[in-house]
Amino acid sequence: MTAVIRILLVDDHPVVRSGLRAMLAGQDDFELAGQAATGEEAVEMARRLSPDVVLMDLRLGPGMHGSEATRRIVATGGPRVLVLTTFDTDADILAAVDAGATGYLLKDAPQHELHAAIRSAAAGGSALAPSVASRLLGRMRAPDTTLSPRELEVLTQVAGGLSNREISRRLFLSETTVKTHLVRIYAKLGVDSRTAAVAAATRRGLIRPA
Repeated sequence: MTAVIRILLVDDHPVVRSGLRAMLAGQDDFELAGQAATGEEAVEMARRLSPDVVLMDLRLGPGMHGSEATRRIVATGGPRVLVLTTFDTDADILAAVDAGATGYLLKDAPQHELHAAIRSAAAGGSALAPSVASRLLGRMRAPDTTLSPRELEVLTQVAGGLSNREISRRLFLSETTVKTHLVRIYAKLGVDSRTAAVAAATRRGLIRPA
C-alpha cells in the first residue's frame, strides 16, 4: 500500500490555494493536511498538524516572509519545505535555500512536475525548477563576479530606498560594512552608483523590481 503524503498549503491568495487543491486532489497518495495564508499560520500549523511536506509561497503579504517561515519550520525539525513561487531571482532563491528549503519550483511548473517534486521532498530528496538550477550552477561557475547572499540582501534594501544608516540598523551591520558591501557590489556589476547597481541587478534577475 502506498504511503499517504500529508501536505500543508501556504499561500496568501485563496484562488491560488483553490487551484493547488484541485491539482493535488486526483492523487491517491496525497492528503491535504491544512492551509495557511500567512507565514505565522504556516509555522503554527506545521507544528500542530505535523504534515510531511509544506508547499510554501515566498511573498505572503505584510507579515512573515516565506523564507523566514521556512527557516522556523526547518529549525524545529519540522516537515520538508518545498517552495512554490512566481519569483526566481538570486535573492529569493538563496534566501529559501539558506533557510533550508528542500526544493524550489515556479508556479508555472507543469502539474506532473509539482507532483513529482512533492513525492521527492517527502522521500528526502530535492527538486529545482530548471531556471533555478541554472542560476545556482551559474553562481558556482563564476564565484568572483557573483553577488554573495549578504550583498544581495544589502542591494535589496538599497532597491527599497533605504539609506546606508537604515540598512545598517535593519541588517545589524555597521555603516562601514554596508559601504564595503556596496563597493564590492559596484565592482562586480561594473557600475558606480546605487541607482545603476539596482538597475543592473534587476535587469539580470538578481533582485526583484522595486
